[in-house]
Amino acid sequence: MSATPMSSPAAEFSAAQAVAAGTDFAELKAGEQGLFWNEFRPADGACRIWHWRDQQAHCLTPDGFSVRSRVYEYGGGSFCLTGDGLAFVNENDQQVYLQALDGTPPHRLTQHTDCRYGDLLWHAGEVLAVEERHGSHVEHRLVAVAEGRRDVLAEGADFYATPAISADGCRLAWIEWDRPHQPWTVTRLMCRERDASGAWGAPHCIAGGAESLQQPRFDAQGRLYCLSDLDGYWQPWGEVDGHWQHLPSAIADHAAAPWQLGPCTWLALGPQSYLASWFEDGFGQLWLRSNTGEMVRYASAYTRFRSLAMDAEHIYAIAASPISPPAVIAIDRSNHDVQVLAGGAQVLPAAHISTPQPIRYASGDSVAHGFFYPAMAGGTPSPLLVFIHGGPTSACYPVLDPRIQYWTQRGFAVADLNYRGSSGYGRAYRQALHLRWGESDVEDACAAVAHLASRGLIEPNQAFIRGGSAGGYTTLCALAFHQVFRAGASLYGVSDPEALGRATHKFEGDYLDWLIGDPLRDAERYRQRTPLLHAGRIKVPVVFFQGELDAVVVPEQTRSMLDALIANGIEAEGHFYPGERHGFRQAANLAHALEEEWKFYCRVLGR
Repeated sequence: MSATPMSSPAAEFSAAQAVAAGTDFAELKAGEQGLFWNEFRPADGACRIWHWRDQQAHCLTPDGFSVRSRVYEYGGGSFCLTGDGLAFVNENDQQVYLQALDGTPPHRLTQHTDCRYGDLLWHAGEVLAVEERHGSHVEHRLVAVAEGRRDVLAEGADFYATPAISADGCRLAWIEWDRPHQPWTVTRLMCRERDASGAWGAPHCIAGGAESLQQPRFDAQGRLYCLSDLDGYWQPWGEVDGHWQHLPSAIADHAAAPWQLGPCTWLALGPQSYLASWFEDGFGQLWLRSNTGEMVRYASAYTRFRSLAMDAEHIYAIAASPISPPAVIAIDRSNHDVQVLAGGAQVLPAAHISTPQPIRYASGDSVAHGFFYPAMAGGTPSPLLVFIHGGPTSACYPVLDPRIQYWTQRGFAVADLNYRGSSGYGRAYRQALHLRWGESDVEDACAAVAHLASRGLIEPNQAFIRGGSAGGYTTLCALAFHQVFRAGASLYGVSDPEALGRATHKFEGDYLDWLIGDPLRDAERYRQRTPLLHAGRIKVPVVFFQGELDAVVVPEQTRSMLDALIANGIEAEGHFYPGERHGFRQAANLAHALEEEWKFYCRVLGR
């Protein structure tokens, strides 16, 4: 007998509660003045800096400000600590502000209204930053900004990231890359040194070629280190005994794809010593390696770690686990005790939480990865909802996601997929989507249904698929070119990749060429993989959710797809949100979209 969604003891877990539980954190910083982090709360959609000191946290960001960079559109590195406070990027005008800790209002530092700033770093009275200037075309530089002064530190490359400076101020390092590459395909590690007069010498390349480098670090002695995927995974490399070499490390990715500026998944401590998080089968681990080679693991209950920081007594991280949402944690280095400083509040009773089971399954001539969440209500086999993450060079993680729990409480199993092209499984897996977008990812989504059905876990005739942005594209391709799913949901999803390529921003200006091909030379391939041109092949219901201010996937693209389906007599509906951009942020809209998606599937199932 086919299973249908039904209520569980926790079915009162509403869409509004799922959204409210979506508080997240970013960019943790530790300094002499205490611990600082950036906190996003869906209730008002703002990002605010919080300060932890003397066992108490309080918000530093006054009303009217939101701390968020939009460099490369995805931002990151939106604040840094200064000598007596912090510097931050205000979301509204994208300018840098200085803020003391004495309660005085923030003071605007930059006056360049045609510029955006990100990846902030403070040194010797200056803010170092990636500058994005918008004019007749978009330009990027590394700059140093002080009161009434702006100096260019590096220019000429198409993109810059992660400025790092040695403790004595004599060495400056950064990551740069040029079109058509992305930061997860080919980058360069660059460095400048000061001469005897204190002036910066010419930039020179430390490493780069057929590799992706990220997160450069200096140790206390001024030696330079970086993560490189030259040997197949993002692992630590560094200057040891005068040579650039691979440090002893786990054969695993020590970082995710750097979609945003300012990630910190490792810290260099000495010639052979570092603190790092890495992924094993998609699960994050946190370890400290000493110069003697001793390895010590911390906080084993958590499965994802971001924004690492440390001082003499504690290791700090933004961490999450299968039963707890993101939290700011402090780990005692001597006894390993973990203290939750913010977040991590119980979303559901532990007995009612569906926890992730890693899956590895055959797909085409390869394998794919993901996590399976059993339904918490109803019988087995159960209906299945396949989650497709965006990016597509991004990843999903085995941590508590209130949205997933919303579905499992209502009788759906969830498959959260890291299809080929996702990060966290090495360079070869990440590169597997090259020229295969709309094929390999779709193949992996369909194969997941077959795999779970063969194990008797789901009802294959009640499989649904959903995704946002790039995940929406995979969703629409799966519905158009395969007869596997009962219905689907596209959240600001791509239905016309060629149109997206014409309108996209500089950071992704060549990404579609890498994913599909040259739009002129490979026009037929684009035609074959454009859902909008094949809307007539979709025979199942589809629901769309779209922000009216979206500049990445413009509303007209979604409306065209919706209209085409309705004209073909397919059950389809669209929900358009006037105040939303690419990716929803307003709590009411997030809750409305989740609930309407649930109602849509219920109608499809005849409930």
